[in-house]
Amino acid sequence: QVQLVESGGGLVQPGVSLRLACAVSGNIFSINAMNWYRQAPGKEREFVAGITSGGYINYVESVKGRFTISEDNDKKTVYLQMYSLKPEDTAVYYCNADSPFAMYWGRGTQVTVSS
Repeated sequence: QVQLVESGGGLVQPGVSLRLACAVSGNIFSINAMNWYRQAPGKEREFVAGITSGGYINYVESVKGRFTISEDNDKKTVYLQMYSLKPEDTAVYYCNADSPFAMYWGRGTQVTVSS
């Protein structure tokens, strides 16, 4: 089992930055990749960014150049640094852990970008 707890969401104005964190615990050695997803009101959940155990990183096109995913193995935490936030980034952001046995999800953290 893997447990994920997100933090760092909030209400911010367009153009500012925000950093989300995902604390990971449990059977972390089974994890192949850590990902961030988001779900906006009335829309399906979408992939935002991911990092594999081998260090490969990818992003959805809409956040390339603005978001950065990283991990601190000592702190067992995965981060999503978000710059130049736009209203269309408003969503609940979910941390996800992908293992050979299952996909694990956190409960999400709300990010609202509004003036």
